[in-house]
Amino acid sequence: MSKPKGFEKPTGVRDYLPHVVSKLRYIEENVLQSMSQWGYRQIITPTLEYYDTVGVASSTSDRKLYKMLNNRGTTMVLRSDMTTPIARVMGSLLKEEPRPIRLAYHANVFRSIEEEAGREAEFFQTGAELVGVDSPEGDAEVIALAISSLQAAGVQNFKISLGHVGFLSGLLEEALPGQAHEQEALKDRLLNRDFVGFREQLSAFSLSAEQRAELEGLLRLRGAQDICRQALEISSNPQAQASIRHLCQVWDVLEAYDISEYVMIDLTMIGNFSYYTGMVFEGYAAELGSPICSGGRYDNLLAQFGRDVVATGFALKTNRILDGVQLPLPEPEKPVLILYEDSRRRDAFAHAADLRKLGKMVVTEYAADVEQASATLADYQEIVHFVNDK
Repeated sequence: MSKPKGFEKPTGVRDYLPHVVSKLRYIEENVLQSMSQWGYRQIITPTLEYYDTVGVASSTSDRKLYKMLNNRGTTMVLRSDMTTPIARVMGSLLKEEPRPIRLAYHANVFRSIEEEAGREAEFFQTGAELVGVDSPEGDAEVIALAISSLQAAGVQNFKISLGHVGFLSGLLEEALPGQAHEQEALKDRLLNRDFVGFREQLSAFSLSAEQRAELEGLLRLRGAQDICRQALEISSNPQAQASIRHLCQVWDVLEAYDISEYVMIDLTMIGNFSYYTGMVFEGYAAELGSPICSGGRYDNLLAQFGRDVVATGFALKTNRILDGVQLPLPEPEKPVLILYEDSRRRDAFAHAADLRKLGKMVVTEYAADVEQASATLADYQEIVHFVNDK
């Protein structure tokens, strides 16, 4: 294999130029500020974790984890998400913390990719976790915070799709009792939003016309609160019924928040993480077909780290917002330019320091005379001369 050229970088990673960093920081700072106003405290976890703890517990497939050996031969991983490291902290440093616990984060995560896929191996997530609340109110709070976070990021046109893994599991168990392989095949089609493949898969199974019609009816269960009533009629399975009643209660709380206009119920949703146990949701912007946020309830994950407690959370897919959504960003601040010559250097630097204390952005530049200074003027908020006219 040939040696990389000096300007090359690995596939799937990128350089963030100053104007992009400004946009990224705008999203990060505004979203974290919004989360803080909801009582969520920021947490930072290591980029590097043990494979046998965080790596194994993560829902990221093993082949997508970045693994390496430390100097003792222990297998390490670069974090592939933030929920699992936070679960580790919940079972250790925050084990005695009284519940509920509200945490927020902004971090880079890593997932190995196929080179031809054109996807990123390192990207940013901004998210929150609500630990210790097992109620429709807790689920609705997380959805409401996700909506507030998207608005804080500057996303204007979006919709949250809300589902429940329990409804789908109950419905499939009722239609295909004990047929785990067939159930997983159908879930895989729904996960990939392949509704044509879902129907084709149904045709391959030995189902009665009534069973096939019931499962195909699932694809129409997308809309507002009336979908809850329709779903209650489509399945008598106890798990499916309990899941729908829970979603109806979540919807009621969202209406009290006065944000139900941003939400639609979509019972074809199952979430793309194996640790989701209940309510799941995804957010879509008008400009993009891929989700810009996702989340849900994961009541079993923390038990793997010695703290059997319920939790709900979400993450904004910050890079997709950064690259694909038109944001109403403020005009960048122009700096004050201070030009100086040798004899006025001390005065120029003192004036620059005074302006910076006032919160101004200041650039200083050496200029031997006015002619030289005039040649360097650009787009600045103000030009201050500490240069003599010779």
